[in-house]
Amino acid sequence: MSFIKASSPHTTRPGTSNKVMQLVLLACVPGIIALSLNFGFGSLINLILCAAFCLGFEAAFLKLRARKVVFYLRDCSALVTAFLLAIALPPYAPWWLLAVGCFFAIVVAKQLYGGLGFNPFNPAMVAYVVLLISFPVEMTRWTLASSALADGISLPSLSQSLNLVFGNGHNSTLVDAWTAATPLDVLKQNQGQTIDQLYQSDAVFSSAVIAGAGWEWINITFLAGGLFLLYKRVFTWQAPTAMLLALLALSIVFYDGGSSDSLGSPVFHLLSGATMFGAFFIVTDPVTSAVSTKGRLIYGAGVGILVFVIRSWGIYPDAVAFAVLLMNFAAPFIDYYTLPRTYGHKKANSGRIK
Repeated sequence: MSFIKASSPHTTRPGTSNKVMQLVLLACVPGIIALSLNFGFGSLINLILCAAFCLGFEAAFLKLRARKVVFYLRDCSALVTAFLLAIALPPYAPWWLLAVGCFFAIVVAKQLYGGLGFNPFNPAMVAYVVLLISFPVEMTRWTLASSALADGISLPSLSQSLNLVFGNGHNSTLVDAWTAATPLDVLKQNQGQTIDQLYQSDAVFSSAVIAGAGWEWINITFLAGGLFLLYKRVFTWQAPTAMLLALLALSIVFYDGGSSDSLGSPVFHLLSGATMFGAFFIVTDPVTSAVSTKGRLIYGAGVGILVFVIRSWGIYPDAVAFAVLLMNFAAPFIDYYTLPRTYGHKKANSGRIK
């Protein structure tokens, strides 16, 4: 009998990585639809441009490394990075901002470390943080949801959207009618109003049930996409569950009922900003997170704690990217102390063979 000569890992399902990435892309669809319904064409333009930039940078760098371009592009990892970055960026961001972000995500945070599987930090979050620190004005210019716009004002048309992205639309005073602070920004900048007064006075909370116009639905759709991935066993439950429980626990402990000094209700923290997107699409990255069961619990809880701390007392209102990158630093340390006991050893990490 002749045996197949193949290196590990051995699998009867070729292309598994490609299929996993395709499932992630599919799971993003409900959230992308919610973003488009609430914010217009901006998120779709982000997706198209980021996909083109990421695939272009990936192909160019693979060529420089003398690698098989088509073979590596087929794993769809660059496309997943493009989707995650596009979703995280504000709609109608200028094209050059997307190009810079995609360059840092693909070239600096991924390829310079050796490509897929070797990057220590989440590429999309590296790019997001670089852009946020370097271009704070463009990165904090989020569009109001359609339900929160003033009477007589609608979301930008396709031609207006393209002008905002490729032209000088961001220098126009008209853009001010479409943009405003996010709910997390509004809460952080609150000047003496109770939560009830804030909900009544600020447009970003108009027609909102919990977390700002449109934002609760966006988080719910990303939750649905995340549960789909969990059902398909793309990742395990430990990291996202630990993150959400840690964030929920701290928000309960520090919630004062809605005074002028309130840090936000527990449900507000769960359904605002990038909470569900971060929990199910960023924290679950198998390359940059902890690998053991106990390690994933610690890793996810650490992200949840940091998200609440930075949101409440830090400079940046939505802290998912910073929290994830800080825990990326800690992931190898967590793995070192939480790897399960090897068969035949009495104690893991003892340094001696028993």
